Amino acid sequence: MLTTLIGRTLRVPTSTGAVGDGRAEARRLDAALVQVGFKASKELVEHVAGLRNPAAYTRTIVDAVRRLVGDDVRHNPYFKDFPHGVPDTVEFWAHCLRDALLKNVPADEIAANGVLNLLALPEYGTRRHTYEELLQAHDALIPSVKDRVTVLHLGGTEAEETRRLYLELATSSTPLNPADLELLGELAQQTNEWPVVIPVRENRAVINAARLVRGLAVRVDTVTDVLRLACRASGGDVTLVEPTRFRSFCRPERRLVMAALDEVVAENPGKLGDVRQRREAWKRLGERVHPHEYRNLPHAQDVFAVARGNKVVRSFAGRAELAFSDGDIARATEILKQAPGMLLRQVDRLLRNASEKDVPLVVDAVREAVPAVSGRVLCSLLQHLENREEPEAARVFATRHRRAWITYDTRMPLACDVVRELTAVLEDELVRRLPEVAELTVADEVRDVVLPLSGNASEDGFGVLPRGSKVRLEGDLLRFFVYWREKARSTDYDLSAVLLNGNFDHAGQVSWTNYEQGGAYYSGDLTSARDGATEFIDVPRRAVKAKFVVPQVNIFGGEGFTEVAESMFGFMSRELDQRGRPFEPSTVRARSAMRGYGNVAVPVVFERTDDAWVATWLHLYLRGTPWANRVEDNRDISRQLARGVLSRRYFTVGRLAGLMRRKTAVDGLRLHVDLTNVDQLDKLLEPMG
Repeated sequence: MLTTLIGRTLRVPTSTGAVGDGRAEARRLDAALVQVGFKASKELVEHVAGLRNPAAYTRTIVDAVRRLVGDDVRHNPYFKDFPHGVPDTVEFWAHCLRDALLKNVPADEIAANGVLNLLALPEYGTRRHTYEELLQAHDALIPSVKDRVTVLHLGGTEAEETRRLYLELATSSTPLNPADLELLGELAQQTNEWPVVIPVRENRAVINAARLVRGLAVRVDTVTDVLRLACRASGGDVTLVEPTRFRSFCRPERRLVMAALDEVVAENPGKLGDVRQRREAWKRLGERVHPHEYRNLPHAQDVFAVARGNKVVRSFAGRAELAFSDGDIARATEILKQAPGMLLRQVDRLLRNASEKDVPLVVDAVREAVPAVSGRVLCSLLQHLENREEPEAARVFATRHRRAWITYDTRMPLACDVVRELTAVLEDELVRRLPEVAELTVADEVRDVVLPLSGNASEDGFGVLPRGSKVRLEGDLLRFFVYWREKARSTDYDLSAVLLNGNFDHAGQVSWTNYEQGGAYYSGDLTSARDGATEFIDVPRRAVKAKFVVPQVNIFGGEGFTEVAESMFGFMSRELDQRGRPFEPSTVRARSAMRGYGNVAVPVVFERTDDAWVATWLHLYLRGTPWANRVEDNRDISRQLARGVLSRRYFTVGRLAGLMRRKTAVDGLRLHVDLTNVDQLDKLLEPMG
């Protein structure tokens, strides 16, 4: 847990070791941290210096940050001299073929029907050098003032930091990504504390499931809350997107589940209307909780009666849908006013179908509803409206598992005057909620960071930002990489890059089928990863003519991104004369896990400017094919993804700062955003409710 706390918070819990003279170990810690792009704060150095024997403590600190940037594994590319000495693609294939013939490999083993099988060539796909030989082939990295330096701070005790992280995750105002949900589940098993407010339903379900296992009472206020906790307790999907195979619940657990259901429905029978939406899941759950055994809980039994169709209850959403199907927008608006959050999520649909006389009714309903709606929903609608005055370049949808779907924007644009009126309503409400400031300081590098309206638009890792966020990368050389380690069967991932011009037209590609393109180089194809494998692509800014570079990670065969033991994508930037190993942790700008559902990962897009690279996070996955995915087959959809995301307007830190400046100065609050711990961006949403 200590390693997790350091990596997740960039705070080092205090040691309980004996007091003594640890100054020498403190100096060694500082030197070791510099090698991986970190630095200990003054307080942390002083704390280590005051310990008698802090060697194990400092080793844990260094291991934690090395793991954070991906330096806990050996990154050994196919060509040990990379980026130098990379041969021409066809010449290399010919070399591998000659080697196979010299070794008398039977022709029918390396070719079939006149087609050469590269994977059958002994020289192909398996590196012929050790990691130590790789190190000898490269000069030491020359430090640069542009190299990343991330500060580690001293925190409280391990118990205090654990509780602090638990509360930060539990009270998050945005849905957490899968990795953070799992971490919340681990922390919830160690405490009985119930946070004062849990805004996100999935977080509530994770905590409730941990309490259920320990026999503690659960806290719910909708029937769907109970279904979510049952899914979580069964190891299923707490978001309810994927079906769950419910486990058998013991009698005390069944009693807790049924009691929670009975209390919710007894308080508000109208909540039975939510059951039909997921009636099949409720029927399966009924087989496991045996509702017939609890005749003293009639309201809980009603839930399963509705699921079976023995009791009819019309849902709130169903009444709204009937109004839409009848074309009665005024009635639909009146119904939706009873649920302000749902009303705001249906604003676009209402306006698209509204007659001229209905539009004022919708606008007035929004004006009445905004005080009762969460800040996240207000920001989401504001972002949506700013993209509706004209058709989008491409409509990019992403599921909770970050699977991408793209289509043309066939919607009629919304009237500009209506968009402006609603935008003013939303902005006024947000400004009302924001704190008043006397001094507002926002660093240039965070202005284009998108506020995390959903954790599903991001991944676990270091320096990772929500989808649409931009990061400026100093240095002439852009290098990105993929690392994977298979679990049970041979697995082949292929790093590729689609090159696009300023109009998003195809301008080439770099991959295992084309090692070099206009100055960009591929490090070589590794076809299995029992002990881990890394592939790199180098893109020198001054040499490459392409405007945009879209990396892809294609699954050629083997285990998926959610199946492998480990997988990551990251990028570095450095000057051309810095030399160094292919992987230098101090030059890593970001390292992202790859745990999405799909056979092609498209994590980021890079834009080449006159003096830098600008990275825009995508965090998207494409369905692809079951095996043999190649960049040639996916380059067009990658182009559409890049164009769709880059052309969209997002609700950024800069946008929020503009709203804050509308407040009258009274208390001297200073806004400071620290990108070394991007999870704290979520705190910017707290004042908005």
